Amino acid sequence: MHSPDTRYSILDTLWVQPSQVLPSRQNPPSSPFVKALLLTEYKKMAYVDVADPVCGPDDVLIQVRACGICGSDIHGYDGSTGRRIPPLVMGHEAAGVITGVGAAVKGFASGDRVTFDSTVFCGECVHCRRGDVNLCDNRQVLGVSCGDYRRHGAFAEFVTVPARILHKLPAELGFAEAAMIEAVSVGVHAVRLTPVAPGDTAVVVGTGMIGLLTLQAAKIAGFAQLIAVDTEDARLSVAMELGATHSFNPKTGGDLTEFVKSLTKGQGADAAFECVGLNATVLSAIHAVRKGGTVTLVGNLTPKTELPLQMVVTRQLRLQGSCASAGEIPRCIELLATKQIKVDKIISAVAPLAQGAEWFAKLYAGAPGVMKVILSPQV
Repeated sequence: MHSPDTRYSILDTLWVQPSQVLPSRQNPPSSPFVKALLLTEYKKMAYVDVADPVCGPDDVLIQVRACGICGSDIHGYDGSTGRRIPPLVMGHEAAGVITGVGAAVKGFASGDRVTFDSTVFCGECVHCRRGDVNLCDNRQVLGVSCGDYRRHGAFAEFVTVPARILHKLPAELGFAEAAMIEAVSVGVHAVRLTPVAPGDTAVVVGTGMIGLLTLQAAKIAGFAQLIAVDTEDARLSVAMELGATHSFNPKTGGDLTEFVKSLTKGQGADAAFECVGLNATVLSAIHAVRKGGTVTLVGNLTPKTELPLQMVVTRQLRLQGSCASAGEIPRCIELLATKQIKVDKIISAVAPLAQGAEWFAKLYAGAPGVMKVILSPQV
């Protein structure tokens, strides 16, 4: 029996969505509560009891085996994004095992090893029908509460998700690696949007997790030269190990534009992937490409940046945003399972979910050398 002081009762109603009315756990727990990592208020998290999730006819119940702490979760931790309004169970990069299936679900069964898209798309709007599920008019994101909706995520022992966003995992892919698939899909999607021809050069600005995954996807896509840009030499070293042909630190290397031109016969890169989202890094990406080049904007740390309009117009640059992913997850599962994309150097730690509050505090404080932390209720 759980004592009242360890139960966060406000989630007794918030955890269960209005449509979730069909219990599907094959072996019901002795307690109506499960453990979850809860953002109780900004910069405060607690490992508490929440109502056992119940899934509807189109949903599956998943026992979470691994869930990654995303950079967006860290920015939500202090309220800076406005998309993690407490109380909230965050977490959208996850993998686990199905333990219950809704009555209308086909193709999935209890015991299946699965991952899922972070985007809960409706499947019916004009964008979904076009295949642009990341642009769904009714889009929700797991682990997000933004005023328009509250959808609890996977920093918990169990989570329910619609079967339409599920993907089965091969036996050879571990759960910690599988928890990286959503992040991998972000990089693969950005590269898929970007034109490439044999011999092309790409600049990857920012070699955090998404930058390193984007870099590997760009290598697979056929970019011959890959220039990694970061202010941390340790990250640049990892980028070189994962496929970069050159690295550049703007703190010590001088002018990025001139460096890129020196490698491209004075022309500039054919493409740039901006994986940070700050004014300075966006400008660096724009200046690094040749006339007619493409700048794909992946990072979004700040809501607004400066646009050098005349440069973009007179050099006929193509600027495009890249949001989440749209159908790339099966390909990403294959790339991870075959080790074409490697994440072992990106995962810094696999820790118990019960220690999640401590890891959030460390990451928020900028723990040196830490890139991706995976939390697991089973560790």
